[in-house]
Amino acid sequence: MSTLVLGIGNTLLADEGVGVHAVRYLESLPTCPKHIHCVDGGTLSFTLAEAVATHEQLIVLDAAQLQQQPGNHKTFIGEEIDRFLNQCSHRSVHDLSLLDMFDVLRLTNRMPEKRALVGIQPAVIDWSEKLSGVLQEALPAAVNSVIKLVKYWQQ
Repeated sequence: MSTLVLGIGNTLLADEGVGVHAVRYLESLPTCPKHIHCVDGGTLSFTLAEAVATHEQLIVLDAAQLQQQPGNHKTFIGEEIDRFLNQCSHRSVHDLSLLDMFDVLRLTNRMPEKRALVGIQPAVIDWSEKLSGVLQEALPAAVNSVIKLVKYWQQ
């Protein structure tokens, strides 16, 4: 099964760009499974729906308000993603929301069979092209969660 790992976020806003930094980190690992297709989704766009639709599995990496310590991450699988995103009271700083893209995929009957969101609690959302130190240190654990999930799905 092909897996798309989509890193989203604004890399000009420090930790808001953690999803993009995480997918770049994953892609650089020599242990990155070969069937994983890593995509820097930036601040999202409807054009990404086509890339998502061509994979059976989707994992999104993004900053998320988890009400936890900065650097902590949590994985939401399947409908858990929708519940989590629907409870977020703030608008996304992305051009469109993940829910909007999921709606497009549902309307065209092209939602990946398996999907997950790995949300990472940011520490700093401010003008900077660099992650905070705590998020830089948290990247390996979040990316390891992605690899474990992909291996579990492949069983």
